[in-house]
Amino acid sequence: MVRAMTATSWKEAREIAKQEGQDLVYHNYDTGEYGACSRSHSFGCFVKGEFIEQRCICMPATHTPEELEEKEKKFLRENPGWTETS
Repeated sequence: MVRAMTATSWKEAREIAKQEGQDLVYHNYDTGEYGACSRSHSFGCFVKGEFIEQRCICMPATHTPEELEEKEKKFLRENPGWTETS
């Protein structure tokens, strides 16, 4: 099994995207990880045989770390409660 490289910030995620040739960077709110992925990647895990999606914000790796941070903040402002677990 190949495990994707993970990061602790948008800046590190962009560096991984560049190294791996990935189109997107992400922040996974359920694991706390940042990283890079392709458009076909889905996030989640299996619990008792059922796939449970994880809450991630994915954006193009072409944005600067500052742009990524601002877009993330804007999304969270416009979607209050999105980070809360049910």
